[in-house]
Amino acid sequence: MTHNEKRGHWIREGFLGLGTGVLFGMTSVAVGHPFDTVKTKMQAQSGYLGEKSGMVAAFSKIVRTEGFRGLYRGWVPPMLGSGIYRSTQFAVYEALYTKWNGPTSLTVIPGTGGIEVRVLTCGFMSATARSIIECPIEYAKVARQTGQSWQFRQLYNGFGILWVRTSGVMVTFFVCLDSIRRHAPNTFSTPLGQFIGSAGSAAAGFWLVWPLEVLKNQIQARTPVGEHGTNATIRERVQYLVRTYGVQGLYRGLWPGTCRAMLANGCSMIVMQYAQKKVTQMGWRN
Repeated sequence: MTHNEKRGHWIREGFLGLGTGVLFGMTSVAVGHPFDTVKTKMQAQSGYLGEKSGMVAAFSKIVRTEGFRGLYRGWVPPMLGSGIYRSTQFAVYEALYTKWNGPTSLTVIPGTGGIEVRVLTCGFMSATARSIIECPIEYAKVARQTGQSWQFRQLYNGFGILWVRTSGVMVTFFVCLDSIRRHAPNTFSTPLGQFIGSAGSAAAGFWLVWPLEVLKNQIQARTPVGEHGTNATIRERVQYLVRTYGVQGLYRGLWPGTCRAMLANGCSMIVMQYAQKKVTQMGWRN
């Protein structure tokens, strides 16, 4: 669960998650997009992929060659779409979490410190719904960030790896939030606690699947890979990155990505928690 408010009917909780999730998504883009641009260029754009000095050098190069506006290149698709797919992820999670309250769903998974089966299943369903909407938006964003034009027939380019990546991120995110709420219930009672809890959960999710994030961006940007060109398989991309840059090539852009994940999700959670509380005060859960 992503809030501590008293729950209403599962359908109502879904719609409330949809509404407050829009605020989460738009806040996320407004705060985190510059770091996302740096990360994407480091991972998928030829002029940045070989940079050895990392995030600061990439940031400086963007500002020097494109101005500060370059940090927000490609912001339109995620600003319009992030509110939709992030609201969908919370709507699906909150609705199913509220509905699935039978014995099987409430079964505690052994050795997890109290995590219920429904946390995993709801997280996976949430990630699947998000991925279907997110893929075209991510593709258009990555294309614009790397100085390319996007093509309609390529909108679902990289869907498979995006779905696996998003499933890993979202299940980890919801598992971490659930664990924090059960073991440290007062964490989300203050804005600082909300920021730290959400920022840490999001970072943990992305760290777990970061190589998939690198590969997803390379596939969607159609980054050429040696003799295999732009149509390289996932295996060929992994081999090329490791051979050329070492294992750290699979973790390219980790630091700007971590900054984006923590800052964006931390700030967005504060906004969403405020909205959830207002919804309760206005009686919309009754």
